[in-house]
Amino acid sequence: MTGNVPVEVALAILTYEDKFLMQLRDNIPTILYPGVWGLFGGHLESGETPEVAVEREVLEEIGYQITNPQKFGCYNDDRAIRHLFYAPLTVGIDKLILTEGWDLGLITLAQIKAGSAYSEIAGEERPFGEIHQQIMIDFVEWWG
Repeated sequence: MTGNVPVEVALAILTYEDKFLMQLRDNIPTILYPGVWGLFGGHLESGETPEVAVEREVLEEIGYQITNPQKFGCYNDDRAIRHLFYAPLTVGIDKLILTEGWDLGLITLAQIKAGSAYSEIAGEERPFGEIHQQIMIDFVEWWG
């Protein structure tokens, strides 16, 4: 948040078969949602559209080029305006290069509903960020 104005971010829901690619956020106390599972994406740069931002952020964070991201919705609160997009992940997870975050994983709906997923790197179950869990549950209900 900058002053009293929420930041704008663009986030990607990347689908792979019946799973979703998610990021285990760095476990740094000074960042939003430290050490929890969330979505790849980030802040919009000055003059950037959410569509351009989500493509840029995913490319920067995992080296994956999203093609034709589709808008899912927007989740706003006092911290952020979250623009949500979805797209298929068309490569295996082994082809991705994680450059931001603690870990990544293909997460099932059952794990999302349960509220946590195991991370090999963390060596333990880690929770989902509340907003990220709600977004994913809403997306699955909408997506069918």
